[in-house]
Amino acid sequence: MSPGRKKDAGETLAPVLMPEQPAPRNPSAPAANATATYFQFILTFPSIEQRQMMATFNSRFRAALGIAIFLAVPFFAVAQTNFQAQATREFQRALGNYRSETNDAAAWEFARACFNLADLATNNSQHASIARQGIVACQRLIARNPRSARGHYYLALNLGQLARTESVGALGLVRKMRAEFETALALNPRVDHAGPTRGLGLLYRDAPGWPFSIGNRRKAQQYLQQAGAMAPDFPENRLDMIESDLKWRQNDAARRELAALDALWPSAKKLLAATASPADWANWTARRAAAREKLAEIFDAGSSRRR
Repeated sequence: MSPGRKKDAGETLAPVLMPEQPAPRNPSAPAANATATYFQFILTFPSIEQRQMMATFNSRFRAALGIAIFLAVPFFAVAQTNFQAQATREFQRALGNYRSETNDAAAWEFARACFNLADLATNNSQHASIARQGIVACQRLIARNPRSARGHYYLALNLGQLARTESVGALGLVRKMRAEFETALALNPRVDHAGPTRGLGLLYRDAPGWPFSIGNRRKAQQYLQQAGAMAPDFPENRLDMIESDLKWRQNDAARRELAALDALWPSAKKLLAATASPADWANWTARRAAAREKLAEIFDAGSSRRR
């Protein structure tokens, strides 16, 4: 399920949505620590300037994560309440399974539900609490099955959600996210329609560049193109490439990708009928319309200048 959930302004989640993590079924198993290690930046300018610059970069990165990590694009407010209700029901269903089952699927499905619900939280405390539940679930899964590709993948996603709530620590979570995406990619590159590859591409695209973080346009383009090649019928992959091309002012490439997306749209609706949610389709529809409008604006302006 692709990211893209947003919260209603002023809406609060009931406390029942954020129950405490269930204790490990095996009391002797060490509980995973959900707190990531922060990468320490070593800068040469005075400390007050360092703090100001880091605050700026962290703020920009948190905003980028809202777009990139899977990627939270605002869409139609009229449908928001329905999407929240769906995400809440899925969270409660997955939580029930997680509490009663010990299999891998119950753990990663709960982590996925945490990731989706975190976007609906109305404040950083709720957002972080939900994300940490997903992180702990993945860490426990990985502790008993280190080769769980989905465990590593959803750990990366929930770390991204946690990073969106951090101030100084947002950039410090990036390398951990990259490591988890890379592990998931090595174990099963086709998880969530090339999700690990897509995640790396978006992370490289939206993280600040050297010396502050890992941002790298060349790597971003490489991974996003690979995701599109691996799962070409998944709209998220095409949209990420379109949005990236527009960001990089590669407008002809963006137009070609949009034409390809338009061509596959009807077949994707059928292919993903059982797996993509109404919220996914609302997200993709809004983003496709926004890309079309932006490209029309760009090429209409170009035509006017030539006349």
